[in-house]
Amino acid sequence: MGNVDKVIHARWVVPVDTANQVLDHHSIALSKNRIHAILPTENAKQKFAIAEQVNLSTHAVIPGLVNAHTHAAMSLFRGAAEDLPLQDWLQQKIWPLEGKWVTEKFVRDGTRLAFAEMIRSGATCMNDMYMFPDVVGEVAKSVGMRSSLGMIVLEFPTAWAQNATEYLDKGMKLYEEFFDEPLISTIFAPHSPYTVADETFETIADLSDEYDLPVHMHVHETKDEVENSLMQHGVRPIERLRQLGLVNSKLQAVHATQLTPDESSLFAESQVSVVHCPKSNFKLASGICPVAQLLDKKVNVAIGTDGAASNNTLNMIEEMRFAGLIAKVSSGDASKVSVNEALRMATINGARSLGLESEIGSLAEGKLADFTAIDLDDINSSPVYDPVAQIVYAATRNQVTDVWIDGRRVLENRKLTSIDESECLNIAKRWGAKIIN
Repeated sequence: MGNVDKVIHARWVVPVDTANQVLDHHSIALSKNRIHAILPTENAKQKFAIAEQVNLSTHAVIPGLVNAHTHAAMSLFRGAAEDLPLQDWLQQKIWPLEGKWVTEKFVRDGTRLAFAEMIRSGATCMNDMYMFPDVVGEVAKSVGMRSSLGMIVLEFPTAWAQNATEYLDKGMKLYEEFFDEPLISTIFAPHSPYTVADETFETIADLSDEYDLPVHMHVHETKDEVENSLMQHGVRPIERLRQLGLVNSKLQAVHATQLTPDESSLFAESQVSVVHCPKSNFKLASGICPVAQLLDKKVNVAIGTDGAASNNTLNMIEEMRFAGLIAKVSSGDASKVSVNEALRMATINGARSLGLESEIGSLAEGKLADFTAIDLDDINSSPVYDPVAQIVYAATRNQVTDVWIDGRRVLENRKLTSIDESECLNIAKRWGAKIIN
C-alpha cells in the first residue's frame, strides 16, 4: 500500500488532461498532501483496503477550481454599488467606501467571508488583488486556502500605502514574509495602466524579471480606458505596456474586453495569460472579452470572478457557465468554448497563469491533492450523459459537497471544516449594518 492515507471512490473522476478523459468508477489515493494514484475503484478497494475510504458514489471529482482574479475582502461591499458603469462605480461608490471602511479588520473579516463562499463553490485557489495582502495571507494560512497574494501598486494613497515607492517596499516585504509558505505565493499587482505611472511600471518590469514573479493587472477593461490612453500617451494601453517591457509570459491581463485581432496575436506571441471575468464585465457593461478568438490563437485564458462588489458572487461554477455562453453568442459559433474548454479555463489554465500548473489544476499522480466533489444525483442535473456538461451547464454550487486543499478536507458533506460559518455570517451582518448607515 505504500504511504497511502486515504482513498476517495468516485462515480467519475475528471482529470482535465489533454485527452479530456472522464474516468468511470475511479478512485484517487492520497499520500499526505499529494495524489499517489488514480485507478479503477475495484482495484483501489483491493490494493488500498486498509486506508481510510471515502465513498462518493454519485459524484464527479474534478480539480479544484482556480479563481484567477478576485478582490476577496470586497465581499463586505456586496450589493453596495449597483447599476453603474466602471468609472462611476469606482469613483462615486467604491473608492469612497474603501476610504471610510477598509482597515486590517475589514480585510480579515471580508476575506474569511470570501473564502467560505469560494470553498463552498468548489474553489481551492484564488488570486487576490487588494489592500493589506499580509492580512489576506494570514487568513489563507488559518483557513487552508491556496492563495496568490497581489502586491498591489498605485500612485495614490490608500489605507495600505501612500505612494508607489511604499507599495513596492511593502510588496517586497510581503514576498519575503510568505516565501516559504506552501499554500501562499506572491505576485505583482499594479492596479491598471491608468493608475500607475511609466517609471513605476519600469521598476515592476525589472523586479518581475529579477524575482521571476508574474504581473497581474486590469488591462483594456473598458472602451474609456483605451480612449483615455490614446489621448494621454498616444498609444493604446497594451502598446504602452509593451514599450515598458511588461508584455511577456509573466503578464496576466485581466478583463481584456477591448482587444483588436493584432493585440490578441501579440498576446499569443508573447505568451500572455488573459483572465476572463464574464459576469463582472457584463454587470458593469465593460464589454466582452474575445475568448473564442484568443483560444483559437492558443492564448492561455483563465477565469476569475472579480470581487463580490461587482459580480455579486464568487461562484466559479456559474462563471464557467457564463464564459461558455458568452463566447458562443459573441462569436456566433455554438461550437466555441466547449464544456471541456470551460472546465480547463477554470482549472489548469488558471494554474498556468499563476505558474502553478506543475502542482495544481489537473488530477495526476504526484500533483498536490486539490480537488472538488460535485454530486450530480440531483433533479437539475439528471440524467447524466456527460458529467462535464452537467457541471458547466446544469449544476449549482449547492451540489459541491466536498473539497480538499493540499490533502486537507476543508468542506465535508457540505460543511466547512476550517471556518465557523455561523460566526462568519454574523460578522458579515454586523459589517453590513455599519456600512449601510
